[in-house]
Formats: sequence, C-alpha cells, structure tokens
Amino acid sequence: MTQPADLTRPTTDAPAPAPDGAPGARPAPDPGGRADGAGLSVAEVVDLVERAAPPALAASWDSNRLICGDPQDRVSSVLLAVDPVTAVIDEAIERGVEMIITHHPLYLRGTEAVAATDPKGRLIHRLIRSGIALLNAHTSLDAAHGGVADALAAAVGLDDVVPLEPDPTDPAQGIGRVGRLPRPVSLRDFAAAAARALPDSAPGLLLGGDPEAEVRTIAVSGGAGDSLLARARQVGADVFLTADLRHHPASEHLEGGRPYLLCGTHWATEWVGLPPLARRLEAEALAKGAGLSAVVSRTVTDPWTMRLTTADGA
Repeated sequence: MTQPADLTRPTTDAPAPAPDGAPGARPAPDPGGRADGAGLSVAEVVDLVERAAPPALAASWDSNRLICGDPQDRVSSVLLAVDPVTAVIDEAIERGVEMIITHHPLYLRGTEAVAATDPKGRLIHRLIRSGIALLNAHTSLDAAHGGVADALAAAVGLDDVVPLEPDPTDPAQGIGRVGRLPRPVSLRDFAAAAARALPDSAPGLLLGGDPEAEVRTIAVSGGAGDSLLARARQVGADVFLTADLRHHPASEHLEGGRPYLLCGTHWATEWVGLPPLARRLEAEALAKGAGLSAVVSRTVTDPWTMRLTTADGA
C-alpha cells in the first residue's frame, strides 16, 4: 500500500513513505522539525483554525472545538490528521509537537468521564502527560472555502465549482462540491484519475455504473455521502464521488440511473483537506510574525488494513 499521493502533499516538511510502503507506517521522530520563531498560544491556533473553518458552518449535531489543552500554552509545531487515534498520538509524541489538529472529534456524543479505563480516556491522559493540546474541525472544515470539499474537487480536476448543498446562511460555502471536468471522459478514465488523486488505503475505490459512459459533471463530498445521493442527482451530476456508501442506498440509487458512483474511504476522501489547512496555518502564523511548523500526518488511519480477493481470485 502506498502513502498519500504526492500531488496533495503539503509544502511543509513531511516524512517520506516507509521503505516497504507498509500501511500505517509511522515516520521516525523529527526533533528538529520545530520552527525557529516565537510560536503562538493554543488559543491563537484555535483562532486561526476557526478562521479557516468557521464554527457557524458546522452541522448542529457536530463537535468542533478544543478538546484538550490549556489555551495559554505555547505552540511552535502542530500535527494535522483525520482521526484522533493511538497511532496519531504516538506520532505526535515522537515528533515532539505541542498540538494535534484532527478532522474528527474525539468525543462526538459527549462523555461523562475520561478515566484511563477506556481507549479514549487513555488518549486524553497521554495527551495531558505529554503536554499536547487537541483541537478538531469537522463539518466546519468540510463546508468552508478551501476546506475538505474544495480540496477534493481540486484533486480530481473540477472547474466552475459550487457547493453541492449550500449553507443556508452563506450559500457560497456548504457541504460537498459540484463542478465540471475540462472535457468529457469515460467513467473508467475519471475513476482512474480519482484513484491516483486520493491517498491509498486497503479498500481502494469502488465504481458503480457503466465504465464506458461519458461523464463530465462531477459531484464530490468527503466522508459518508449517503444523505447526498438525491442532491447529486438533482444538480445533474454524471458522477458522485464520496465514501461509506451502503449496499441498499447505492443499489437503489443506481437503479434510477445517473449519477454513477465512486466510493472511496472516509479517511482518504477527507485527508485531502489537511495539506491546504497546514499551508494556511503556516502562512497566517508567519503573517503574525510567529513561527509555526504544520505537518500533515501520513499515517493511514482507515480502519481496514488489508483487502483480500474473494472466491478463487479469478
């Protein structure tokens, strides 16, 4: 399995893939990766992230906030990742960063305890002991200008991009994007290009529809996209690229014709939003006269680690 594609790689210092390309391989510690400037406070980094991903864009059910850390603590280096899981915490400790910014929240439904008797509680204890703050930007980053949806649209080469599901208070932003390819191509060729643009993980990319059909108008949405199937059809998309599509909704949708479906992994379709955020954080910190090193984790945190061909493999 390869590491995330270089075309989405940030300009910041990122580790090279493991020699054997193993999934989930972590880079060696990088004690020299800290910036030379004065750094920011945790609160200032939160402010930069919220400027990039305004909380007002978040879904009502979502959590986008500082999860762990003292707002007054100083930060010179941050690690960006999709998931707040053990492998990411390990990487942050190895790198010596002071803050982790993840897409997904550690606690989406809330909690009554953070005892180290469960996996999430243990993560909180490790973060506190290591002096590492944890912040997340979820649906706010999905919907924002330059966020996950825009990054996914750019990765697959779309022009004339607009929100797939516009935000009620700011229709120029919102969940998903729809746009057009510079020229029509076959579904097979577009799927191959999309597969090259996404970081790799075991499940890869699934195609639903006629591979030889001509397509041009493309809808995209990082993460689970079941709820947007009808909207993708409503806007006249030929293809809808998303993730986590379930059997029955996908099957019933395809019975009705276009848009054809490309189903990636939740992790891969959202990872592409991290490099632009890393670049923005570094640039805005520099504009404040502060040094901030923002590195995107290349640790694959997709839950699936291996794919086997079923039956006889023919």
